[in-house]
Amino acid sequence: MVAIRVGLPVPLRRSFDYEHERPLAPGVRVRVPLGRRVLTGIVIEAPVDPVAGVALRPILDVIDERPLLSGEQIRLLRFAADYYHHPLGEVLFAALPAGLKRGQGVAPPKAYRLTADGQARLVSHFGRAKRQAALWATLKAAGAMTEGELKAGGQGLTPVLRALLAQGLVEECEPEDKVVPAAHAPAVVLRPDQRAACATVAATFGRYAAFLLFGVTGSGKTEVYLELLAEVLAAGGQALVLVPEIGLTPQLVARLTARLGPVVGMLHSGCAAGERARIWSAAAAGRMAVVVGTRSAVFTPMRHLALIIVDEEHDPSFKQQEGFRYHARDLAVWRAKHLGVPVVLGSATPSLESYRHARQDHYHLLTLPNRGPRRALPTVRLVDLGHESSQSGLSTPLLEGLRARLARGEQTLLFLNRRGYAPVLLCPECRWHAPCDRCDARLTVHLGRQRLRCHHCGREQPVPTACPRCGHPKLLRVGEGTERIEEALRRAVPGARIARVDRDTTASRLAFEALLRQVHGHEIDVLIGTQMLAKGHDFPNVTLVGVIDADQGLHGSDFRADEQLFSQIVQVAGRAGRDEKPGEVLIQTHHPMHPLWAPLTRLDYEAFAELALRDRRDTLFPPYAHCALMRAEAREPNLATRFLEAARRLAADSSDVTLGCVLPAVLARRAGYYRAQLLVTSQRRAALQAWLKVWLSRISEIPDAPRVRWSVDVDPYSLF
Repeated sequence: MVAIRVGLPVPLRRSFDYEHERPLAPGVRVRVPLGRRVLTGIVIEAPVDPVAGVALRPILDVIDERPLLSGEQIRLLRFAADYYHHPLGEVLFAALPAGLKRGQGVAPPKAYRLTADGQARLVSHFGRAKRQAALWATLKAAGAMTEGELKAGGQGLTPVLRALLAQGLVEECEPEDKVVPAAHAPAVVLRPDQRAACATVAATFGRYAAFLLFGVTGSGKTEVYLELLAEVLAAGGQALVLVPEIGLTPQLVARLTARLGPVVGMLHSGCAAGERARIWSAAAAGRMAVVVGTRSAVFTPMRHLALIIVDEEHDPSFKQQEGFRYHARDLAVWRAKHLGVPVVLGSATPSLESYRHARQDHYHLLTLPNRGPRRALPTVRLVDLGHESSQSGLSTPLLEGLRARLARGEQTLLFLNRRGYAPVLLCPECRWHAPCDRCDARLTVHLGRQRLRCHHCGREQPVPTACPRCGHPKLLRVGEGTERIEEALRRAVPGARIARVDRDTTASRLAFEALLRQVHGHEIDVLIGTQMLAKGHDFPNVTLVGVIDADQGLHGSDFRADEQLFSQIVQVAGRAGRDEKPGEVLIQTHHPMHPLWAPLTRLDYEAFAELALRDRRDTLFPPYAHCALMRAEAREPNLATRFLEAARRLAADSSDVTLGCVLPAVLARRAGYYRAQLLVTSQRRAALQAWLKVWLSRISEIPDAPRVRWSVDVDPYSLF
């Protein structure tokens, strides 16, 4: 019997040893007993030396004949578990689609190819059967294609395919273990700066290099990606493209498929479980040429991976905020380095970490400084709400600009990153406001549903008709959300076609895609939306962008608050004037002299970055220091604080590491849990990692540990 080390999806910082009659390859799934349960696990190592005197339980079943996770994947996942100090078993399972996590088998996909008769057939023989001719031509050009590849190309298992099977022109076969060649659709004509960026990246194919593609909004970064992907696929390689939001994935996939053909797969949490497993398996076998996905797609197995692209690399969505708190962009760079392939990070507002890497020549800087001929950046100006009148959050200059666009048949986008009708329900008599009974937060009024909702824990209740404290019959709805702006706008511009875009109106991907089609079809005059509209969308007829309440991000408690506000407004401003019509951006503010506005009104990222980096250097925050944040929460008041104080006392003294004070979280109570946190910083990443390993190994000694939910967040994106 052989001792086998297995990773299990349990929150324990250890692996488990079992015995089996023969060695098993790392990456194979097995079923094993744990206590009274039977769990699916993944072999990490075999054989191993078992602990002396400990009887090993047997592996009950071996699920896979061949490893489901490759050696390259396991190295990536081991690194991620070590770096982010998260249990290896949970990290291994984070890389699998849902069905494979549950131990389901991997069904081999069916594939189809032309028979000898099909190869001899001429297109003229199909007569008026144009769809049969189209499918025949696809298979003749591409060779064997799987069900998924046919579906991605718009063919699918239709009566057309069945007709060709019945005629003996097509037959079922084993899928080929190769990347399907890309279609050769005509490319757009690149500008000189785009061609230079492509040539610089292409020169590094076959070795590691990291690039920051810094291009203003609308400068054509996607065209650069398309050209690079076409070159990779022409050489028989695969590529991974990471995007921050589900909403951006279908648009990008559509553009890639139009250029490259039916070789592009989509991976994100909105995919059906079967579809996700199919794409994952096809990529692992080398049959899916390009995978486009959100952050978890960074773990996708790809046998011939030759290029990684991270679009909107600055976006906080790449950082997982719960459970296994990894950053997909950083893991993408690590994966590229250890595979020996180039990685391209694209953004109009790079993260300060990436920008500093480029300034220090750790990354190669590629710039796209303009939008090309006849497509200028929008003009940006402030609307001082201290001097301009406004109606329900809409200033006079903004309404005048909007009406002018309506008269010209152009579109307007209004941005307010606050959904609902009003953020506060207030009694004018006793000053009561509607609190959440589970969080230190106020309930937001959602007037359309007549509900009060907590945007932190999801708690809902009806809107009261009178003050619960004093009985006053007229409660005030204070402040503006997207719902209130929509109501005010319908009064101000009757007859305008208005659409509100937030999680209340477009919760599903299909609803969001339908709305985007309406925008492109000129069926909507004014869009009102949250950050769902701020990035990645190309609205050629939008010539005015209004930022309703820009001030809400000016005084944030997080060290990244200014960076996130600058990035968000630049991104939403970039939706204006993307065609030949000039664009304008109006930013409503009560603080027109705030230093952030000067570089923002010029859309001058470099000037902003200089100011922000100076502040970060003075305060020793990233990128001038490396951080880890220990968070704790408990049902009992003060228990989380007591636990962190005990953890702080366990910490070893180090001249390289600085421990902060134990502090309540910014939102001290959330969903019924009292929360506290402890920040650890160091100017040396290696010193912080070594110190954390020793410190975290002692946390279980704290008597309160079993009663507290705690986690460590390495490189936290937020201190919230």
